[in-house]
Amino acid sequence: MRFQSVTFDLDGTLLDTVPDLHAAALATLSELGLPPRSENEIRNFVGQGVVVLVRRCLTWETPPEERALAEAVEVFQRHYAAFNGKKSRIFEGVREGLDAWRATGLPLAVVTNKPAAFTEPLIERMGLAAYFSTIVSGDTTPHRKPHPAPLHHACRLMQTNPATNLHIGDSRHDIETARNAGCTVYCVPYGYNEGEPVKAEDCDALVESLGAALQAATNCRGINVF
Repeated sequence: MRFQSVTFDLDGTLLDTVPDLHAAALATLSELGLPPRSENEIRNFVGQGVVVLVRRCLTWETPPEERALAEAVEVFQRHYAAFNGKKSRIFEGVREGLDAWRATGLPLAVVTNKPAAFTEPLIERMGLAAYFSTIVSGDTTPHRKPHPAPLHHACRLMQTNPATNLHIGDSRHDIETARNAGCTVYCVPYGYNEGEPVKAEDCDALVESLGAALQAATNCRGINVF
């Protein structure tokens, strides 16, 4: 296998966190006296961090003013801290896939745009912390995905070269991040991607599961769908 490390996106790749995010969004909008959003709307809003999620929740005809947005983000974070991990679920095949990846002996990391205050508690609550030597959150580095800094930081901590790192995600943002960082990128089709299906031709492989990703990485046959 040519890869020396593997990084994983969190929301939409390892975990379905939308139920918790939706609960926090409903509580936030209710506190602010604003109309609710559906769970499907929240699913389509996920992918670029908390601030973008909250901005989208508050945007009907026009985006909110920056002060109103900042206040709403504080309210959302307070509610999300209470809901984080309560209704989230591990996607089917993820634990088995992580077991298989761990058996390779490669260092594994999570790279997410979720703030660290929520990332590490969530991974702990879901029982996944033991799989990862490194966790890079949305505020670990000065830049978030799709900037290459989070992936580069993860590789430095794992003492690997980005060119030998495989990034596995669920969205165009993961694809762009990996391309910017010089990493190979595989995508799973069951995640969020802001409501749009991931295209096989945009990534190095579109794989149905983390286990299939390992098979693809082992075979390295250069085809796009497994």
